[in-house]
Amino acid sequence: MSKYPFRSALVTGASSGIGESMARILAADGVHTIVVARRTERLSALAAELPNVEVLAADLLDPAGVQAVADRLADSDRSVDLVVNNAGFGTSGAFHTIDADRLADEIGLNITALTRLSRAAAAVMVARRQGWILNVSSVVSFQPGPGLAVYAATKAYVTSLTEALHEELRSSGVKVTNLCPGLTRTEFQSVSSGEEFAARYPSFAWLTAEQVARDGLDACARGRATSIPGLAYKGVVGATRFIPRSAMRRLSGLATTKRH
Repeated sequence: MSKYPFRSALVTGASSGIGESMARILAADGVHTIVVARRTERLSALAAELPNVEVLAADLLDPAGVQAVADRLADSDRSVDLVVNNAGFGTSGAFHTIDADRLADEIGLNITALTRLSRAAAAVMVARRQGWILNVSSVVSFQPGPGLAVYAATKAYVTSLTEALHEELRSSGVKVTNLCPGLTRTEFQSVSSGEEFAARYPSFAWLTAEQVARDGLDACARGRATSIPGLAYKGVVGATRFIPRSAMRRLSGLATTKRH
């Protein structure tokens, strides 16, 4: 018997990390899973290994790629029950030294593509009065992130948007969940040039991609507004409600930036 209420799912950023783990979990549960990413060879390898996997190669920084995914979501003959907006990346370093085009791409993927696909999914799901949307944010969305300034800002947008949609669509039959993982072992550290930053944290602070994926999928299936994997990170996020904003900025800066 299937663990999840979804019969079909679409996962962006499915070629590695949390997205790949979600695709593996869903496919193993018998859910027809559409995997979306730029790296076709990785998606094809996943499809060759797992049952129930459909490959959709798309670059979500290209409007044509976003439209291809939106068109697949709108295909009434092959409906999609769950949409996971996982694709995204970050950039570690001093804001004024980072390439401006890279920052624009970061905003384009983390915010623009996610917004367009959330809207495309919601339009279809509201019309049929059923569906699930799972947007992958981060614990950094709850406070500023010096040294990861644009990434934290994009995730603050994702958290705000997703929580708003959870309420807006509450009586529509569509469940919207915000997944906010903490430190997770994925390719994020190498892509964001954050290996030195990551090395400062002890092993117990790290979550696995599978742990995060399962927590998010379980919360989404239950219709929860937010999933924060790991007791330690639940505590961290809870504490942000009581710490003054000025103190939180200082603490965030001490935790994420190099001292000169």
